[in-house]
Amino acid sequence: MAEKKAASTGAHTEQPGGPKGPFPPFAKETFVSQLVWLAITFGILYLLMSRVAIPRIGGILAARTQRIEGDFAAAQRMKEEAEAALAAYEKSLAEARNRAQVIGAEIRDKLNAEADERRKALEAKLNNELAEAEKTIAATKTAAMANVRGIAVDAAAAIVERLIGTAPPPAAVTSAVDEALKR
Repeated sequence: MAEKKAASTGAHTEQPGGPKGPFPPFAKETFVSQLVWLAITFGILYLLMSRVAIPRIGGILAARTQRIEGDFAAAQRMKEEAEAALAAYEKSLAEARNRAQVIGAEIRDKLNAEADERRKALEAKLNNELAEAEKTIAATKTAAMANVRGIAVDAAAAIVERLIGTAPPPAAVTSAVDEALKR
């Protein structure tokens, strides 16, 4: 019975319809025809690729190369324009700084000249006022000195009268004050 089971088990592992032949591409009977069709298909694909696909791809690559070169040339041109614009900007900035320095120097010189004129006018005014003040002081001094003699005579008479109790003669007081002023 064990043999019967083993035989029946083996029968169940095969597919219904019996054993099949080898995988078709590896079959010896069709191998030559397969090689012929491979050669024909390869030839047709080669012709299609060489006549249609490769020229299109070459055209695309050439167009891309031209576009890249054009973009590179445009970028180079823009870079040169930017450098030229930067140089022009720096030049105009330097010129503006120089003009500003010149204008500043002119304004400084102008203001210094105006300040000198004002200073000279103020000095002249102060010198005139000083001269007038000196004249006024001299006139006041002269007037005071003229009054000093009279004041000195009156003061000397008052002092002598207080000390001795009697008023001295005015001629004696005047001559004594004149002698004191001469010294």
